[in-house]
Amino acid sequence: MNPEADISEDPAAERLAQAVRAAEQALIEFEIAVETFRVEVENFSRLHHQRLGPMYARLDELEALIAEAVAARSGSAEDVRKAREARALVQPLPGVEELLGGWMDSEGLFPEATAMLTGQSVQPPKRVRPSDEVRRAYRELVRKAHPDLAADEADRQRREEFLVRVNSAYAQGDEATLRTLAAEWAAGPVPGQRRASRSEELYARLEWLAERKEMLSAVAAELESSAIGAMIKMAPDDPDGLLTEIADGLVAQIAEREARLASLVG
Repeated sequence: MNPEADISEDPAAERLAQAVRAAEQALIEFEIAVETFRVEVENFSRLHHQRLGPMYARLDELEALIAEAVAARSGSAEDVRKAREARALVQPLPGVEELLGGWMDSEGLFPEATAMLTGQSVQPPKRVRPSDEVRRAYRELVRKAHPDLAADEADRQRREEFLVRVNSAYAQGDEATLRTLAAEWAAGPVPGQRRASRSEELYARLEWLAERKEMLSAVAAELESSAIGAMIKMAPDDPDGLLTEIADGLVAQIAEREARLASLVG
């Protein structure tokens, strides 16, 4: 039963209902913030792997080659052990199915895959985060269609299904689809009149909202404490620039190790 019923004759219940409404809106805003950051982490992780993964793999390979060259020169049991350990850290090359699984779809190879296989330059990756327009449209839609504002179970289900589509469009940065979804929601059925509720139900609602907030706080903390989350927080306004800075450092490390390897085997 919905807590925003006509309970004006009970001042205590009215105050409780106001607290529920405030808690609902606060929870919606918090959910929006957590979901926004989750998408940022997911996109940044993908771009981090795409741009820097090959560099990390090359560094591991060079470390193994250097250790093996040192062991070949010295013949030391300790150097041989270190060489084996370094080689064990090198990731094996993926099989054909595993490799193509992330590089092609029903239309064929992705442009990045074609570029890599033909030796051409890989196109710059997409923006790490959805644009400001997309973020604004997403927030507005979530505030309007959030399941916590449902009048009944059927309305909740409709809102949950609708937000699945909203979240998908947001994750892809698809502003056009978000605009279409906004028009669809505006033309949808108007929620029915809220029904009366008892003070006990209002208390139960507040408890549920508190539990939901606690769960979301745990999700947010996990995202922020992850390696990718920490990197984003280092440069929240320019995550692309952070990737470029890291890439430049890796290029320098690769060059240094290649020179060292050349001196060992030359």
